[in-house]
Amino acid sequence: MRDPHAVVGHWNGGWDEPALAKWAAGLRSRLPHPFVSVGLLFASPALAAHATDLLEILRVHAHIPLLVGATSRQFVCNAEETEGGLVLGLFHLPGARLDAHHFTPEQLHTPEDATSPAITRSPPDLKGWIVLADPSDLDGDRWMRSWNQSQPGITTIGGITTKAPLFLNGSVLESGVVALAVGGQIRIEAVVSQGCTPIGQPWTITRAERNFIHTIANKPAYQVLVETFNSLPKEEQAGSQGHLFVGLAGTEYQDEFGRGDFLIRNLLGADPRQGILAVGALPRAGQTIQFQRRDPAAATEDLGRLLARARTRLTGHSIYGGILCCCSGRGARHFGRPNPDSGLIQEQLGPLPLIGFFANGEIGPTGHQTFLHAYTAALALFVAA
Repeated sequence: MRDPHAVVGHWNGGWDEPALAKWAAGLRSRLPHPFVSVGLLFASPALAAHATDLLEILRVHAHIPLLVGATSRQFVCNAEETEGGLVLGLFHLPGARLDAHHFTPEQLHTPEDATSPAITRSPPDLKGWIVLADPSDLDGDRWMRSWNQSQPGITTIGGITTKAPLFLNGSVLESGVVALAVGGQIRIEAVVSQGCTPIGQPWTITRAERNFIHTIANKPAYQVLVETFNSLPKEEQAGSQGHLFVGLAGTEYQDEFGRGDFLIRNLLGADPRQGILAVGALPRAGQTIQFQRRDPAAATEDLGRLLARARTRLTGHSIYGGILCCCSGRGARHFGRPNPDSGLIQEQLGPLPLIGFFANGEIGPTGHQTFLHAYTAALALFVAA
């Protein structure tokens, strides 16, 4: 790649301060631009034990004025999905206006009829957010409701970490959310692949209570599931056992529903006698539901299709790099081959400086709102506005 606007490197040499400083300086020397706009960091728990010193070394020797990051056990480094040590990305984003914040759980969990002043702080020409969240003391659904209220129509991509801490410049943070606001002459292009294939047809939930669906189209919900499963070809039935999910429509304001219009949630259990389904969500009467099948082939096809669309949309636009937040349930173990998501991204959009981590929940848009997803690959691309 000529004149890259970002470089991403993987350090796996353990805690060795002199060697780490030399490595950080070497990574900075590979970026042929006079300054770094932002650094993104994902570090293993072993290195996070030295977090304060680690941040100081990286900021000084890689010349990073703004640094955000989190702890993770698995990383994305360009075309590779790896683990151990840390990954560091240095991004030169011409004309960008960047700002970073730490939001406490209390600031994030604002009432639905209120807006947190802390969350509304951002560049006046805000175009997107990168968010990294600690799972402790965080109500994800409540946070997303408040976030959508305070950031209507603003592209947000990120993920829930496996554990604290989070990183913001030289600070080591044990809870909340670190958020990078992106504005100026840079915007965020989102690609969110949920990796499931819809099966059967969309239905309307007619009775639901808490996380239990009693009836769909006025029929017992379990009966609708069985009929949907039995309508599949025999070979698809065999591949669907243990891989069935529910898709709940993110919005009802559309005439037709297809792949990508649903929030994928776990099918937790069923009571054949009462006809009830238990799901990992709070469905409501009147909501559109469609059952989904998750398998490696469907996930690969879905991500490939979305990347091809993005490549077409971005023809003629400068892409300066990206960040991938990938579900911990994906990766080589699920797909049966190394680098399934990062490799496909490089095939479709590369060579692309790419950094990322494996998350316990992925954040990205469906329609015009931001949601918390599962089993998803959420990709943010830094694009010239």
